[in-house]
Amino acid sequence: MDDSRINFAQLVGSLLVAAAIVAVVIVAVTAQLGPTSTAELDARADALDAREELRDERQDRREERAEP
Repeated sequence: MDDSRINFAQLVGSLLVAAAIVAVVIVAVTAQLGPTSTAELDARADALDAREELRDERQDRREERAEP
């Protein structure tokens, strides 16, 4: 009987340690990647593309005006 209690206690302890490890990994990954969603990242990329396009158009207009 003592062996079954020891095995049960060891099983419970192992499960608790495994749960703690999983929690730490989730926290570490979330901290590195951030909670940013895919939609937010896509919106940032679209805004960046729009700014680059606008900059290129302005540059083209300047070059056209500068040509003799």
